[in-house]
Amino acid sequence: MNWALFIPELYFLFMIGVFFCLSMLVRPNPKRDYFVALCLASVGIVICLVSVRLEGTLFFEVYRVDLFSQVFKAILATGLFLVICICSELIGIDERYHPEFYLLLTTCTLAMMLLVSSVELLTIYLALELSSYSLYILVPLRRGYGVHVESGIKYFLVGAFASAVMLFGIASLYGVIHTTYVAEIIKVLPGVIGRPAAIIGLLLTLCGFFFKLAVFPFHFWAPDAYQGAANQVTAYIATASKVAAVAILIRMIALSSGASTYLVHALVTLSIASMTVGNLVAIMQKDMKRLLAYSSISHAGYVLIGILSMNQSGYAGAIFYAVAYLVMTFTCFLVVVKVAYDGSDLKIAQLAGLHRRSPILAMALMLGAFSLAGIPPTIGFTGKFLVFVAAMKQGYFTLVLIAMINVVISLYYYILIVRAAYLLESDDDLPRLQVSIPTKILTGALVSVMNSYRSQNLLNFLPDRLMQF
Repeated sequence: MNWALFIPELYFLFMIGVFFCLSMLVRPNPKRDYFVALCLASVGIVICLVSVRLEGTLFFEVYRVDLFSQVFKAILATGLFLVICICSELIGIDERYHPEFYLLLTTCTLAMMLLVSSVELLTIYLALELSSYSLYILVPLRRGYGVHVESGIKYFLVGAFASAVMLFGIASLYGVIHTTYVAEIIKVLPGVIGRPAAIIGLLLTLCGFFFKLAVFPFHFWAPDAYQGAANQVTAYIATASKVAAVAILIRMIALSSGASTYLVHALVTLSIASMTVGNLVAIMQKDMKRLLAYSSISHAGYVLIGILSMNQSGYAGAIFYAVAYLVMTFTCFLVVVKVAYDGSDLKIAQLAGLHRRSPILAMALMLGAFSLAGIPPTIGFTGKFLVFVAAMKQGYFTLVLIAMINVVISLYYYILIVRAAYLLESDDDLPRLQVSIPTKILTGALVSVMNSYRSQNLLNFLPDRLMQF
């Protein structure tokens, strides 16, 4: 067995060991923990980029290393690094638990790396559960707020239900196809997809990934978990975990090859319900994190539009949308962390006067909101354009029309965010926000990425083998 194929995973396992050792030290040292985490995460990005061209299989062919999985591993490593960048003032977590915080973040990232390379159903299930249980612990780890335990329990209960449904689906698939290997399922499933047990098994198996992506009706955990968790934990849940969910959804839905109209109709229904419920409920939110939670539900519906197209352009659009969503959402959470510097929850009304307190953060929030809304020439507009075009090519005109109506609805609450930051003034004379030079550099880089009107040209450089799942 070629262990060189497993280098990124072994490195992140080493990171876990480092944080485990730090957690056993008696005296807490937040600055040391942050510096170690930042350095190790930056090296992790380099290792994932160096390993991007590796190809092969491991562990009796249940684990595939290819361009598709390696690209997503690099994205996940980048997501971890970005979240750690905003942990310099980790007020929401007790100082003695900082090593455990970084340990759980790294464990979840490693599990999601295992997830995107797994090509066997039980391996996929185990990787998904490992990532989920890390988050189940991170959510109630917050201190000083009474809702964190309740949020963690809700998150766990909904996740346990989704896990049970997924296991039942895997059992149904195995009963029909008599194998758990994805490569074998691809060969057999199109011929038996018309059988009720096969289509029901596939749909129930996908429920575990729908939970991760917060697709309706598996979205109930999102608002409470977002609000109850520490701001940095919420940023990680809203970004990196969504990217992994998109990756495995693409791999699993590609199994059917579009042969089942029942699966397509189910995905269309879930997409419409997620977009509509997410946008309509987001309008009524006053808390910034809860608003972004319902926004993530609506964006899960947009991603499904690209995936259910079941062609190369649709999958490429979904991948681009996932990366764009990571950048857009992280930018908004960067502002949340810096404005709510005491670790508290941020109300939209508390953004009043932000343009005066910190012009660079106000600009980043404005571009993040406009990009999430899909206003050109932002990267969010490009992502929506790509998935909508892919769906139009497949004849989903009604679905795209409903999606565009939802985009218009979402403009309302995104503009409320910008209005609060630029047009409202706080009743209190709040001081200017101190933004460090590294934060200014990071914010400037994010703004440049979001404002790249030629970002869709990156798809021209995606090789065809990236879409070979």
